[in-house]
Amino acid sequence: MDGTIVNYRRGRHTQKTNEVIIYVNGVKELKSILGKKVILHWKNGDINGKIVDIHGKNGVRARFKKGIPGQALGKRVIIV
Repeated sequence: MDGTIVNYRRGRHTQKTNEVIIYVNGVKELKSILGKKVILHWKNGDINGKIVDIHGKNGVRARFKKGIPGQALGKRVIIV
């Protein structure tokens, strides 16, 4: 299963670069993928994260240990 990074989790004055909103295609029950791993293939290696919450109808929120670079917005991630 795969998804697309849409944006950082953000507020009016702040943004959290270690949490992102991911759009997931083809999943009807988003609650079934809570707690699954997310892998972003990047230049220096893989960046691992975890799905922590639902965001709207087709999105989930994922938390990573490191901050995600801005160039990763719009890129594909793998949900394991």
